[in-house]
Amino acid sequence: MWEYTDKVQQHFLHPHNVGEVEKPNGTGEVGSLACGDALKLTLKIDKDERIVDAKFKTFGCASAIASSSALTMMVTGMTVSEAEKITNEDIADYLGGLPKEKMHCSVMGREALEAAIADYRGVMLPMAEGEVVCECFGVTDLEVIRAIRESNLRSVEEITNFTKAGGGCGKCEDRLREILHATVSEGTVTPVQIVGHPKRMTTLQKIKKIEEVLEREIKPVLRKDGGDIELVDVDGDFVMVSLRGACTSCAKSQTTLKEYVEKKLRELVLETLIVEEAK
Repeated sequence: MWEYTDKVQQHFLHPHNVGEVEKPNGTGEVGSLACGDALKLTLKIDKDERIVDAKFKTFGCASAIASSSALTMMVTGMTVSEAEKITNEDIADYLGGLPKEKMHCSVMGREALEAAIADYRGVMLPMAEGEVVCECFGVTDLEVIRAIRESNLRSVEEITNFTKAGGGCGKCEDRLREILHATVSEGTVTPVQIVGHPKRMTTLQKIKKIEEVLEREIKPVLRKDGGDIELVDVDGDFVMVSLRGACTSCAKSQTTLKEYVEKKLRELVLETLIVEEAK
């Protein structure tokens, strides 16, 4: 069961600004009833581009209602320029935090605000021009990339928490993993083509298995040439290591990491792992 802050509970049980603004000049609608979350945000903006009223209608869970309520409280009184700087993290922080599985509710709030401002300005949102990668929830590749960059996401599970992509039938998980790898590595990693669905492992299981493979398979080979390797951290699918001994001055150290260490860990631990050297 998720734990909600007192502020989340207050905004869920007693939400503010429910309804629609009369004759709004900015309307944003995101999500859909079919996918389980939907939000309509209406804004009244005066001649000085200040938001003088904001109301919402939402279909969703407690976090969705609380995030929508909080958003209307946050933007009322702001100028449009100030409001468009609000992030999903700001909404979550305003509520004292959200369970990681519910961060997509704050993302939905931010997206509704962006859509309402775009409607007010008469422009199309760039996110709408992306390729739909999750048919279940209508999430585009551009939305996924932005979530990865802004919230420092490191696994498909985190992408699902923030965008809902991959939370339905699961058919898009391979594509999400490709986007994750390419985005975090800034194009230096070739997207991985995966057949079937990779096994899920907890972080502790992953660390234990990686350490076992390093000790049993990888370290003995490196030590033959005077080198060594140590595990520094595991963050989602990203494995941070430190090369030791002769490996630190070897001109082919990056080749060793990618062509040997990474391939061996993908083969024996998890086929989605990416190995990087800790700086």
